[in-house]
Amino acid sequence: MPARTIHSELHDRLEIALVSPRNPLNIGAVARAMANFGFSKLAVVAPYAPHWREARSAIGADELLQNAKVSATLAEAVASCTLVVGTGTLTHRKPEQPVVALPDLGPLVQRELAHGGRVAIVFGPEKHGLTREDLALCHLLVEIPTDRQQPSMNLGQAVAVCLYELASRAFSPAKKTHPLPTTPLTDTSAEHDPAAPSADLELLANVVEEAMVAANYSPASMRDANRHDLRLLLRRLAPTKADTRRILGLFRRILWRLNRPQAGN
Repeated sequence: MPARTIHSELHDRLEIALVSPRNPLNIGAVARAMANFGFSKLAVVAPYAPHWREARSAIGADELLQNAKVSATLAEAVASCTLVVGTGTLTHRKPEQPVVALPDLGPLVQRELAHGGRVAIVFGPEKHGLTREDLALCHLLVEIPTDRQQPSMNLGQAVAVCLYELASRAFSPAKKTHPLPTTPLTDTSAEHDPAAPSADLELLANVVEEAMVAANYSPASMRDANRHDLRLLLRRLAPTKADTRRILGLFRRILWRLNRPQAGN
């Protein structure tokens, strides 16, 4: 297979997801940056402006903007992705998931794509970035190394910087990379089974939550917090698709048993 075909196919399995972007010009700038580096999969989650597809800043990327996927929620946007990477600064944030330096992101993305996975790089609204709830759907948080005096970046610039790193590292296996943090996502000591897509993890989280409620483990006042922690836990564990299916079957059986009227002995 020609190298160009492989290169294009890998690019098609990486998408940029923008959560509630406010300025159509920023969305256009993102589309232009994606076109610059050969990426075409854009997902826009609950955009504020109704005419964002007409952004004049999308020079040379009109078709990309017209073909962008629109989703009501981030969970819907990343449902098919096996690696979801949130972006942001740590200046005013205490991370709840592994943090990866931007130069280290390329090898992780490369590895996930090489095993047939799909990757989403998620960017939050211009004013405040990704929320804690958004990040609960992310396996990792990547930080762009900016100056502490001015940590925030324009949305289009942030996407361009990230895509430059990915284009130069994720698709260049001969280049030297920095050591990676050891997590289930970076461990290469065992054979890599297909990772569970985000939609499967959400389904498992919902069934586990139902079992927790049925067992009186999760009082109403704690359900939002428990749901948040459960989402984080599943992404930290990074179960394979097969493991997720087995765990789902187990909890469905537990839930069935908890909801089944007990017969008298």
